[in-house]
Amino acid sequence: MRLMLILGFIGSLMASGVWAENTLQLTQEQLDNLGISLGQFETAQQFTVLNAPAKVVIPAANENSVSAPQAGVIVKINASTGDSVKKDQVLTQINSPDLLATQRMYLKALNDVQLNLLAYERDKKLIAEGIIADRRWQETNNQYQTLVFEADELKQLLEISGMTTSEIEQLAKTHQLSGQLNVRAPITGIVLERLVLVGERVNLQAPLFKIATLDQLWLELNIPHERVGSINLGDEVLIDNTSTSAEVMLIGHSVNPDNQTIQVKAKIRGKQDEVRSGQTINTQIIKRLKTSAFKVPNTAIAQHEGKVFVFVRNATGFSISPITVIGKQGDDSIITGNISANDTLAVKGAVALKAKWLGLGSAE
Repeated sequence: MRLMLILGFIGSLMASGVWAENTLQLTQEQLDNLGISLGQFETAQQFTVLNAPAKVVIPAANENSVSAPQAGVIVKINASTGDSVKKDQVLTQINSPDLLATQRMYLKALNDVQLNLLAYERDKKLIAEGIIADRRWQETNNQYQTLVFEADELKQLLEISGMTTSEIEQLAKTHQLSGQLNVRAPITGIVLERLVLVGERVNLQAPLFKIATLDQLWLELNIPHERVGSINLGDEVLIDNTSTSAEVMLIGHSVNPDNQTIQVKAKIRGKQDEVRSGQTINTQIIKRLKTSAFKVPNTAIAQHEGKVFVFVRNATGFSISPITVIGKQGDDSIITGNISANDTLAVKGAVALKAKWLGLGSAE
């Protein structure tokens, strides 16, 4: 019955010629009869592109794997998972027979250098005076330099094994061998994982600890490939139930064949203490608007011949204002157009106005 009254009312309007190209004339009584509700344009500064789960991860550049520099047996552990450690702090101690062997070879190399030093200095003086042949000097010099290179190489192996410069110098002075090797933290950070136990035998380069700095975290989001086109570098990512936000810094190019998603990475801004590495969280990807935009109910929007309109109240009825929809947010749309926050539009019961509009020969 109500629909028949509406259609009859629309027919009378068309017959009376009250339709103009961009206006629709209605009295207050007609508005009341049609049940049309009015509302104001709500200024929009941002809108949600999509909601997506995300995983908090540590950038690969901020992670370090601590490995055994020599084979041996773990005799002491000074750090566990979750501990804060300083750079060069001793994490564990290894009893290493291989270290003893390297130390012995280093001391022997130093001794060989010292024994050949006298011959080297003697022949250097003799060649300067023209007493010996060039060939003899070249042989003496080459032999001495080879021994120096061997000693330097062994010294570097001791450094790689974890011995400090002062410890190596002390070894050269005292000739006291020690198989105890201190494994130190390469960075200041947090121990993510301890991979060994006291008494365990480890091989060369066996992983012992994972350490990372947590002053910068990222978000990894898997976005359906058909929605990636709506995301741009620099878009903001809000983390639900926190004041933390992130910025889109990488949009992948390959599609995961298992779930047809593309990975998007975002860099968390400011303090990182509201989220934890490995945590799965809910996020919203939003766009900050640089132009004047408004949020209106979807029911306030009409379409005709590929164009989109809203009905703006004027003194005699409504102006039909073309708009552009730039985003969706639940039951609302974000729009731009030749409108202002002071304008009033039809937000409820606008079906009659849309029917009048579509009565010109188009369907929505």
